[in-house]
Amino acid sequence: MTKKTLSRFLTGLILSVLAVSCSHDELVAPSSVLKGAAQSADATASRDSNLALGNPSGAVADPYYYWNYLVVKPQYTMSYHRDRGTPNWVSWHLSSAWLGSTPRQDNFAADNTLPTGWYRVQATSYSGSGFDRGHQCPSADRTGSVADNSATFLMSNMVPQAPRNNQQTWAGLENYCRTLVDAGNELYLICGSYGKGGTGSAGPLSTLDNGHVTVPNRLWKVIVVLPNGTDDASRVTTSTRVIAINTPNDNSLLTTWGSYRTTVDAIEQATGYDLLSAVSASVQSVVEARTDNGPTQ
Repeated sequence: MTKKTLSRFLTGLILSVLAVSCSHDELVAPSSVLKGAAQSADATASRDSNLALGNPSGAVADPYYYWNYLVVKPQYTMSYHRDRGTPNWVSWHLSSAWLGSTPRQDNFAADNTLPTGWYRVQATSYSGSGFDRGHQCPSADRTGSVADNSATFLMSNMVPQAPRNNQQTWAGLENYCRTLVDAGNELYLICGSYGKGGTGSAGPLSTLDNGHVTVPNRLWKVIVVLPNGTDDASRVTTSTRVIAINTPNDNSLLTTWGSYRTTVDAIEQATGYDLLSAVSASVQSVVEARTDNGPTQ
């Protein structure tokens, strides 16, 4: 091999090595960028499963189980009781991904997706009773579209609620929950009612609509607060904030929701439900026994 040929060979070899090196760098760089993008996505609000933390009563989508009938909608999931005409509980996820600029629709309507032959509570079923049509999943938690907001006005999502309880006590808690979302959190909420007989603005009642709707005695709610992320049930730890309240369905109750804080354990004892069942048992044992003492506004 001549010196000239050897020189060309060595030059080509060096260029090949450099090309491989550059090619390797180009492969590594996008991988690094993708990793960063994935980490960013973990902190981005999304619409997650409304039942991610568990099915509290083991509700089943079979009309035979009329007292514990599972209803799954894109906006929320519930256990419905045919003979009470109300949900036992409603579970939903709340993040900024669910919120938008859709105005309140106020289009109360019967839920025609309930099984054939079941009595369907009507928009007028509470009229003149002294009780509000009390949303379980609130209208203001579903403002991303007209369809989302309209779903909250189905009567299957309502319970007869004393006006002061609905418009002041619970409204204050609902507004506070949305401030937690504004701060970069996502929430899992489960609320429900139990017992029979409440006191509305026109006095005490046990049923409405010729007995088709039971007026509950107590209304409760559990809120799990997490920073935006993924794989949510596994991210609940013993330090996760869990807010639980249990209020009387009475028009004379206090307007400050913080006065009605309790433990998840106490609500489970009153209802027989297994709340947060998708969370590890060791974490449940801690967070469900603790009464929240965090801020209320």
